[in-house]
Amino acid sequence: MGTGIALLSCLGRYSTCIHDPDEAALAAAQSTIGESLAEGAEKRWSEEDAEAASGRLRQVETLADLAGSDLVIEAAPEGLDLKRRLFADLASVCGPETILATNTSSLRVADIAAGAAHPETIVGMHFFNPPVLMKLVEVVATEASSPVALDAVTEVAEEMGRTPIRAKDSPGFVANRLARPFSLESLRMLADGVADARTIDRVVRIGGGFRMGPFELLDLIGLDVNLTIARSFYEQGGRPERWRPSPIQERMVAESRLGRKSGRGFYEYGAGRHRERDPDLGIDGPTLDPSELARIDPAGPEILPRLFAQIANEAAYTLEDEVATAADMNTAMRLGFNWPLGPLELTGLIGAERAVALLEDLRGRLGDAYVPAPRLLSGDDG
Repeated sequence: MGTGIALLSCLGRYSTCIHDPDEAALAAAQSTIGESLAEGAEKRWSEEDAEAASGRLRQVETLADLAGSDLVIEAAPEGLDLKRRLFADLASVCGPETILATNTSSLRVADIAAGAAHPETIVGMHFFNPPVLMKLVEVVATEASSPVALDAVTEVAEEMGRTPIRAKDSPGFVANRLARPFSLESLRMLADGVADARTIDRVVRIGGGFRMGPFELLDLIGLDVNLTIARSFYEQGGRPERWRPSPIQERMVAESRLGRKSGRGFYEYGAGRHRERDPDLGIDGPTLDPSELARIDPAGPEILPRLFAQIANEAAYTLEDEVATAADMNTAMRLGFNWPLGPLELTGLIGAERAVALLEDLRGRLGDAYVPAPRLLSGDDG
């Protein structure tokens, strides 16, 4: 992540210093950035831009060499104590005018800033991996973050060619929170016997218009990585039932069925394709037309409305918590996860009334993972 962010900074015409306490890692980062600039010439940027960007980059051996920087973006491993120490050290060498941004995806920015001498200078600047391909940047505000700091990192993200959105400092920020139902509800449907993983994925791809089904995505991310995220959400959010980690995923991780990296997850990964190509059924997804969904699979008319109802529900809760605007929520999922429509647009497709009716029925049969958000109960589609 740090290497990708530094590459974008150079291309954004900023003088860029990179530092890592591991000398080998630092040298590797410098080499990787140079190679990436050369490989991208004439495809993503011109040779002249690549040469100019390379000239803006230099390595520094110590944190003290960052003194005088306008902005420092950290991409250290996800450890709260580590990030706190790093920010304290940066504050001591950079001074009160330097903006400090964390690329954390799982920690609260306010927890990282706790005890800092100048918390108003600390913000979140969450890039998505790989940064050079993913356009989204979540600009995360704590209660102490100053408008000056937030505006500055927003401008930097734009100069890097990214699309920034504003996010409240809360579990998962915007995109990762809104993505929760995509995996969790699919796992519940699998547990309930609605359909197998392969069928759910196929319905979501063909009928939903998603590039990947939820189980393919879990395999790609790594079931262990996703489970860690699920557990973090559940605990940070106060253990709501809709965020409870799936026993299926717990069992698969215990069995080392981690997805692509272990060769086996919901699919088997060998020399050939892990699944057959989808047939061309002439369906323009996303659609909730039951006759269209039934053409994909008899379970289709149950799978997609149930998934969209939970997506609509999480979107309503997210709006109630004032995590982001409706427009930024839609942007987050289109750019951060390549969804065909944003969550509020999917809410409009299913409609609040239908979503609530489905959630109430599921709640009666399956429990409080389906408690409708008050906003959805009010009939608000967006």
